[in-house]
Amino acid sequence: MSTTPSGAGDRLVQVGAIVFFVGALATLVTVAPLFLGTDPFPPIAYGVCMLMGVGFLIAGAGVVRSAWVNSPKRSAEL
Repeated sequence: MSTTPSGAGDRLVQVGAIVFFVGALATLVTVAPLFLGTDPFPPIAYGVCMLMGVGFLIAGAGVVRSAWVNSPKRSAEL
């Protein structure tokens, strides 16, 4: 177990990573029929692939939040 306290954006980064990997897995599954020569998936499957970008944005928001809260300028004001 880790004894370090959780930062402000750590949970956002974790959730963003999970959403990103779900989108990456969906992308691999969606692209597979193109290589296997089978019928492609319905368009909704391509929509699930967009979770990759959404996860990246969520994780990026977590990094920005952590940097914002831990910035030296903000620490001096408090």
